[in-house]
Amino acid sequence: MLAVGVQASASADPRGDRTPSADVARPGALAVDLAPAERTALLRGAQAQAAEAARELDLGSKEKLVVRDVVANADGSTHTRYERTFAGLPVLGGDLVVHRSSSGVVKRVSRSSEAVVEVASLEAPVGKKPKSVSGSGSVAPRKVVWAGDGGAVLAWERVVGGTQEDGTPSELHQVFDAATGAKLYEYQAVHNGTGHSQYSGRVQLGTSGSGSSFTLTDAARGNHRTYNLNRGTSGTGTLFSDADDVWGDGTPANAQTAGVDAHYGAGVTWDYFKEVHGRNGVRGDGVAPYSRVHYGNNYVNAFWSDSCFCMTYGDGANNQKPLTSMDVAAHEMTHGLTSNTAKLVYAGESGGLNEATSDIFAAAVEFHANNPADPADYLVGEKIDIRGDGTPLRYMDRPSRDGKSKDAWYSGIGSIDVHYSSGPANHFFYLLSEGSGQKTINGVAYDSPTSDNLPVTGIGINKAERIWFKALTEQMTSRSDYADARRTTLIAAAALHGENSTEHRAVASAWAAVNVGARPGDPGEPGGGEYENTDDLAIPDNGPAV
Repeated sequence: MLAVGVQASASADPRGDRTPSADVARPGALAVDLAPAERTALLRGAQAQAAEAARELDLGSKEKLVVRDVVANADGSTHTRYERTFAGLPVLGGDLVVHRSSSGVVKRVSRSSEAVVEVASLEAPVGKKPKSVSGSGSVAPRKVVWAGDGGAVLAWERVVGGTQEDGTPSELHQVFDAATGAKLYEYQAVHNGTGHSQYSGRVQLGTSGSGSSFTLTDAARGNHRTYNLNRGTSGTGTLFSDADDVWGDGTPANAQTAGVDAHYGAGVTWDYFKEVHGRNGVRGDGVAPYSRVHYGNNYVNAFWSDSCFCMTYGDGANNQKPLTSMDVAAHEMTHGLTSNTAKLVYAGESGGLNEATSDIFAAAVEFHANNPADPADYLVGEKIDIRGDGTPLRYMDRPSRDGKSKDAWYSGIGSIDVHYSSGPANHFFYLLSEGSGQKTINGVAYDSPTSDNLPVTGIGINKAERIWFKALTEQMTSRSDYADARRTTLIAAAALHGENSTEHRAVASAWAAVNVGARPGDPGEPGGGEYENTDDLAIPDNGPAV
């Protein structure tokens, strides 16, 4: 594989016209493509009004709102995401989103928790404070307010570093009741998955330099950089450099090759979010994360870490299959998007939705990139051959084909590994995009069942991806579960296409097909007066009145 100069924009999408007018009935509901300076101004303005917003929401006198993100729609409506503090302490599980009309009126509030945040005393018994844990990545306990389980209590949060069983770095967040010392909750902050080596063919890369000195630095895409860890497990290693701006040879024996794939994957993912959703980088600020390849020795995984704002890739079994395929790069980079929007906690049902979001946009990036060397599909890690039999890691049309993932929701699904509890959401997205039954797409045969044995007609991936993105960035909160994913995607579909539109009803049908909710027309479903029409959105009135 050879790579040169400047990475080209994605080629024409094989699924048809990607312009907003072709995919949505109401382009005004799409997010505005904000320049970094415009986004900064929005954030500052929202923070300046945070105290007034707290009063509008009738928060307590000790509570304050801290702006984390703002999404502005073309019709002038905004969706402002806040973290909360109580008496200066972070409120874990207390995040919320305030939805305002173009005139600034609060239309709804999406809350991670309905708990009233009130703690009688901020004094914590010394004997109940958890001990600090030594090791790389560990963080000493900090006092917080925990509002994730129906009430608010004073608590301690600590971070346990080190490594997980497979060699992935650990950032295990643990929350303890300050009064009793009992563990209340824990989740892993390092989001990992599995991918594949270099199979994108001859590609163009965004590089920097001139003459006889070039580096894998993409100035056109937020200064994304790709580094060689050279089997190390910390730091950034060495920025890839080259004398002639021709990189790699398509084999794992050449250290540059993995760098080519990681750099290319990050570039097409950046282009996808920018060109399809108007998102200027995963944080929306025009700054790219960086990539690290050749992590560890025989490390068969890849991961995203918030602490370094980076994607990291191992070289696979026998260091012969770097996990740097396009879908893996898109999967890991999407974890960064999720961390900076809904911030879905990486445990329970929210963790499954987090993983599914990365699989969903990995597929969407493949379709947008339209690379003939890696045809788009609804498979995850299809080129890895981890099992040694040529099968992919995960299937979106029927997740249970991998032997562990679930096709449909059931009570208790939040107790299994997040890579497998992601199944119902992956299945939902496939059904919404392509529909049920047998079909062949780009040479791949699919056969997608439904849990209620009723057919689903797809609306196309172009519409489905925008619905999921809008739900994720504007509606979901850190502890969203499957019921909330259904509700928020219905909100997004109504906003983009109108209440009771074909697309809106298809969302309900696709969720019913994975055992989340019922079919359209059933009691309580869209069409029964559940939706409130405003002059700028048609969305469910599901939040507390404000």
